[in-house]
Amino acid sequence: MSRTRTPVVADWFAGEGENFRLLGTRCSACAAVFFPREDGFCRNPGCAGGELAEVPLSRRGRVWSYTDGRYRPPAPYVSDPELPWQPYTLIAVELAAERMVVLGQAVPGVSVADLEVGMEVEVVPGVLHEDDETTWTTWHWRPVEVSA
Repeated sequence: MSRTRTPVVADWFAGEGENFRLLGTRCSACAAVFFPREDGFCRNPGCAGGELAEVPLSRRGRVWSYTDGRYRPPAPYVSDPELPWQPYTLIAVELAAERMVVLGQAVPGVSVADLEVGMEVEVVPGVLHEDDETTWTTWHWRPVEVSA
C-alpha cells in the first residue's frame, strides 16, 4: 500500500537528499532570521519591521547540547501504547551561518554515546510516524562523517 508523505508541520522544511533544508524567514529591514518561521511580523524588538521572506537554512551545524528521551511523551505525540517505548536522542544544533540553535531528533541509531558538544551534524529528511495511510515526515540530525 502506498502512503501519502505529509510534513508534520507545513512549510518548516522542504526538498530531498542534498536539497533538503529547514525553512526559516528573514526580515528585509534588520536581516534577522527566524526558525520556526515567522510570517506575521519581525520578532526582533529593535526592528521597526520589514517584509519577511522564506529562506533555506544551513544544512550543517555543530552540536550545542544533547539528551535522550526516556519517557513516552503525552499527546499529541503519536506512539503505540501496545509497543515497548524506544528512547530517542534529541540534539540542539547551532546552525553554521545563522548562529541560531535548532532542536531536533537524531537519526535512528544515534545515541548520546555517539555525540559530543561541538561535533558537526547535518539535517536530513526523517520520519516521525507512519500509519496505514500516511507517512508523517520531519527532520533529523545526522553526524557528519569525518574523512581520513
